[in-house]
Amino acid sequence: MYRVAIVGRPNVGKSTLFNRLCGSRKAIVGDEPGITRDRIYATVNWSGRTFELLDTGGMIPDVPDIIPKKILEQVGAAIQESDLILLVVDGRAGVTATDEQILPLLRRAGKPLWMIVNKIDTLELEPHAAAFYAFGAEELFPVSAEHGRGIGEVLDAISSRAGVSPRDGVPETCGEIAVAVVGRPNVGKSSLVNRLLGVERAIVTEIPGTTRDAVDTLVVRGGESYRLIDTAGIRRKGKTEARTEKVSVVMARKSLARADVALLLLDAEEGVTKLDASIGGYADESGCSVIIVLNKWDKVSKDTHTIEEHTEAIRRRMKYLSYAPVVAVSALTGQRVVRLFDLIRRAWEARRIHVPTGLLNNLFAPDMTEKWSTGNPGKKLDIRYMTQASSVPPTFVVFTSSREPLHFSTERFMVNQIRERFGFYATPIRIRQRMRRRAKGRSR
Repeated sequence: MYRVAIVGRPNVGKSTLFNRLCGSRKAIVGDEPGITRDRIYATVNWSGRTFELLDTGGMIPDVPDIIPKKILEQVGAAIQESDLILLVVDGRAGVTATDEQILPLLRRAGKPLWMIVNKIDTLELEPHAAAFYAFGAEELFPVSAEHGRGIGEVLDAISSRAGVSPRDGVPETCGEIAVAVVGRPNVGKSSLVNRLLGVERAIVTEIPGTTRDAVDTLVVRGGESYRLIDTAGIRRKGKTEARTEKVSVVMARKSLARADVALLLLDAEEGVTKLDASIGGYADESGCSVIIVLNKWDKVSKDTHTIEEHTEAIRRRMKYLSYAPVVAVSALTGQRVVRLFDLIRRAWEARRIHVPTGLLNNLFAPDMTEKWSTGNPGKKLDIRYMTQASSVPPTFVVFTSSREPLHFSTERFMVNQIRERFGFYATPIRIRQRMRRRAKGRSR
C-alpha cells in the first residue's frame, strides 16, 4: 500500500492535519509541544484510491535529551518505509531555523518531498506561503488543517500518486486480529510490543507516560495478521492532571472497545495493585477476550510454586477475570513472548464460537438443570428456553419460568457450565435474562 509520512517540527499542526486527512481523531491534538511521540498509522480512502498515512512526533535536531532523540529515530523509520514525505510548516510563523535544519535530513532519504504550509486560514494569508518555495519541494500546498481549507487538494494529489506503489504485487492479508496492550504506566507495554514486532516500533524509556497515543502496528505471524495497539498507561482517577494524559486514558479505553483481545500487563515484581484491578475491570467491561501477562518475570526469584502463587494472588484480586489465562513473560529477554501469538489466536477463535440453539435446549440445558438440582437439593432451575444471541462477546439469552431474576450465583454457575462444555478460552460470557411477565391486574 502507498505510504505517506507527515513530518515537521513540534506544534506546526501535524496531528491536526493527520486527523483531517484520515477523517477521524486518531492522534491526540493539543497546545502542549511533543504530544505525538510514536508513529501512528491510518488507512485513507479517497476517490477510489487507498493509501496509508503516518503521523510522527515533532523533530528537534541536535538535542541530547532522550525523548527528542527517540522521536527522531521514529521519524527516520517512518521516512524509510514511506513513498512520499509531507513536510508541515507553520505559515504564520514563517521559515524557522528548525525548519531549515530538518530539510537536509529529509533530502538525504531520496524520497519525493511535498511542502504543506499550515495555518493559512484565509485567502489573505496565502502570500505567507511564498517564502517556503525556496525549500525546493516538488509540490506546495497552503492549507488550514484546523478548518479543512485546502485539504481536498492535498487528498486529490496524494490519491493520484497512490495508484502505483513500489509495494504493488505484495500480498496483503484480508482479516486481522486487533490486540490492545493495556496496563498502568511503566509495566512494559511498549517493550512488549517492540519484542512482538522484533523492532523498536514504540519509544521505550524509564520515564512514566512516554506513550501517549494509541499506536497501531500490523504484524503478520503464521499467515495471520495482528494489529497491535500500544496504549498509554492508564492512571488512577485524580492522578491525570494534564489534559494530554486525560485524553490518553480515554483513548486507551476506546482501544479496548475496538480490540478482539486485550493483553493486560502486570508487573511480576510488584504484583497486583489496586490500579491493575481497575484496569482489569475496564478490559472485562469492554467485552474483549483477556490474557493476563505477568511481565518482568526474569527479575522474580522463583521456585517450583512461584507461578501458582502469583496466579492465585491474581485470581483473588481479579475474580471477574477468572476466565483469563495467566502467562509469565519477559519483554526484556523475550522469554515466552512469541507464545503470546498462539494464545491470542486461540482466544480470537474462541470468541467466535456459536452454539446451535437446538444443542443448547435439547442437550445442554437439561444436563445443566440436572447438575444444578444435584448440587442444590430442593432448588429448581427453571429454564424454558435459551439461545446464543450474539458472539464477540458470546451472549446467551435465557428465558426462565420465574418472575424474579436469577441469583448471581446461579448465573455464575451457568457461565461455568457453558465454559466447561463449549470452551470460550480467555473470553467473557454474558448472560441476558428474560423472566416470565407478571400478570396485569384487571381493570374494573
